[in-house]
Amino acid sequence: MASNRKAAMGFIFLTLLVDVTGLGLIIPVLPKLIEELVHGDISTAAKYGGWLTFAYAIMQFLFAPVLGNLSDKYGRRPVLLFSLFGFGMDYIFLSFAPTIIWLFVGRIIAGITGASFTTATAYIADISAPADRAKNFGMVGAAFGIGFIVGPVIGGLLGQYGARVPFYFAACLTLLNWLYGYFVLPESLPIENRRSFEWKRANPFGAFRQLKKYPAVGALAISFFLVYMAAQAVQSTWAFFNIEKFKWSEKIVGLSLGAVGLLVGLVQGLLIRYINPKIGNEKSIYIGFGLYAIGLILFAFASQGWMMFVFLVPYCLGGISGPALQSIITGHVPSNEQGELQGALTSLISATSILSPVIMTSLFSYYTSAGTSVYFPGAPFLLGSFLMFAAGILAYRVLSKEKASGLTVQ
Repeated sequence: MASNRKAAMGFIFLTLLVDVTGLGLIIPVLPKLIEELVHGDISTAAKYGGWLTFAYAIMQFLFAPVLGNLSDKYGRRPVLLFSLFGFGMDYIFLSFAPTIIWLFVGRIIAGITGASFTTATAYIADISAPADRAKNFGMVGAAFGIGFIVGPVIGGLLGQYGARVPFYFAACLTLLNWLYGYFVLPESLPIENRRSFEWKRANPFGAFRQLKKYPAVGALAISFFLVYMAAQAVQSTWAFFNIEKFKWSEKIVGLSLGAVGLLVGLVQGLLIRYINPKIGNEKSIYIGFGLYAIGLILFAFASQGWMMFVFLVPYCLGGISGPALQSIITGHVPSNEQGELQGALTSLISATSILSPVIMTSLFSYYTSAGTSVYFPGAPFLLGSFLMFAAGILAYRVLSKEKASGLTVQ
């Protein structure tokens, strides 16, 4: 059984790694492609970038619970393969987009089918012993980290030959990943642990109502929501911020994201395996949130481009908090509801991707536009730090109350 679990983790790790590498490929060149299609400057492109994220996120918000519940009924494997195929189609649309409308169509397709993160986390919950749960969730972060080493660096280099070249490469890579998964990815959810599909639970609002059955889960989910709202400050504006303030090229943007990936991979793939068992999930959450907030403040006030690389260290060390928080939330829910739980959490992430990118890119656009009275491109990072502090305070209140009642879940 232990060897089967280890092999399954290898399969899911490699599947996510290739999936994230495809996503990372396009990040350095997306601002340039948007500029070409809208015939505007970087400030205008940032606005469109926020709305593209909005289009993807609102579709995922609506459809992630459907796919999560389907995975509880039919298993994780078919849903994950469906998701990977949808991402491949998205990259094909982006590759040949003649107008900005085509970019939106591609993002909508990806949002409807995009359940790779939802299904992968449910898959990990299926095969993980309680003591290994945070460590195995850390492997998801490690896959994202390594993917963001390889993807953005290759994307930045390929982007020198044209803004569309990384999209062609991403489409090929993702569809090859789909083929790989079709032939080698095993099923993780036994038939006896499956449950029937219910439409009343297969929507974001129904899924959120189900969280009320577990009061601590519902409260911690709000903290989870605030963390992802804050993280969007970096995800939505990193390329725009550094192009605007430090005049970075696509190549430097790609290298910086590669540095992010390296640090995330080290933290979540290696460091968390030693830190989490020593200090536990609760302290990992508090320390991680604090490091995230410090990193965001440092980004906001950076005055030289090299500082952004240095300040990535405390920010990425904050990654010890994510798997710990997810481990505690997952530990409250039985195995035949893990797909539903992960679908609900993905809908929360999608909700932050609906709200936060528009807020963050609008803040960036306002404080960098020609008519602004205060030039402060770091405004989104500062807002993100406030949200991260709020998430930490809420998690502390929930976990302290649970501890006082004598009920703790690791």
